[in-house]
Amino acid sequence: MLTGVTDGIFCCLLGAPPNTVGPLESVESSDGYTFVEVKPGRVLRVKHAGPAPAPTPPPPPAASPDDAQEDRSGLVRCQRRITVYRNGRLLVENLGREPRADLLHWQNGSGEPPTALEKRTIHIDCEKRITSCKGAQADVVLFFIHGVGGSLAIWKEQLDFFVRLGYEVVAPDLAGHGASSAPQVAAAYTFYALAEDMRAIFKRYAKKRNVLIGHSYGVSFCTFLAHEYPDLVHKVIMINGGGPTALEPSFCSIFNMPTCVLHCLSPCLAWSFLKAGFARQGAKEKQLLKEGNAFNVSSFVLRAMMSGQYWPEGDEVYHAELTVPVLLVHGMHDKFVPVEEDQRMAEILLLAFLKLIEEGSHMVMLECPETVNTLLHEFLLWEPEPTPQALPAPPEEKK
Repeated sequence: MLTGVTDGIFCCLLGAPPNTVGPLESVESSDGYTFVEVKPGRVLRVKHAGPAPAPTPPPPPAASPDDAQEDRSGLVRCQRRITVYRNGRLLVENLGREPRADLLHWQNGSGEPPTALEKRTIHIDCEKRITSCKGAQADVVLFFIHGVGGSLAIWKEQLDFFVRLGYEVVAPDLAGHGASSAPQVAAAYTFYALAEDMRAIFKRYAKKRNVLIGHSYGVSFCTFLAHEYPDLVHKVIMINGGGPTALEPSFCSIFNMPTCVLHCLSPCLAWSFLKAGFARQGAKEKQLLKEGNAFNVSSFVLRAMMSGQYWPEGDEVYHAELTVPVLLVHGMHDKFVPVEEDQRMAEILLLAFLKLIEEGSHMVMLECPETVNTLLHEFLLWEPEPTPQALPAPPEEKK
């Protein structure tokens, strides 16, 4: 994840304990958007589209007593031991699996065993059923979460594509972004405040199998929800999200200028950063920049978002505890998130697949929509091979 203020603005412009959330009030607009009040006076715009609710299917027939084999399709055994040492080093062991059994991860990258005493050990031992998520299945919802400076408009190509395939999709504007309300209080833009917004949206629209898709800073909220709701989050897709590090903003940057100065500079800075976010400056990219629909945020919100990126819990251990399958998508021309960060994320996560797009950069979902859509759809349809089962012995031949 991005930790610095400068890194955060580069990444996102180019592109807590559970709290109880009260009932959500909502207003439907004529243009297909829903305005959801997640808290009194705090309203988020949400794009919710997809097929009409399917009729309740009849209950499945009772299992026959002759069925000797248990259905283990898509069933994965997750066994992992995570050891944290007092000197800050981390040991991750994948137990009983090849070829990544006993894989070592040291935070210092030396590969040498730690000499300090153990601080704590975390054991993970569970089974998860990972199945193919097909369009028009009534229990599948896709959630799209953007990053700082963007809006749900960055997902236009993905939303259109998956709605056409019959999927139900949900894409919110973060507070202060797009058409969501923009409180003039810095505390409204901390990680924890935004994470609770995403929790409220998730709880409102979630079904049995939910897939989280995040870009840049939005990846942090996907990770948070996957950690909070392991039984509801079925798969996660992280696009140019960076490494598995805690969020700790740097306070030494241009964003600590006086607000009046920042207000004057922010349009030029935004334009420069957005231009740098595209690998090429073709007609399509220039049109996206001119339209400005996906990138429009006030200087106050920008500054508050950057200073509010504080999430010390989201470290490597937090990510190593996830048992949900994750697809990592990285544009190789990304100037703000090195490929090494996503590679490190792939190492730390238990079930991860890293896909590199050579012609893409940070805003890869806008630059290469067909490639991104194909990768996402293939991951939605993926399911593990069935676990081998012992076959009954053949009957003896009669003499």
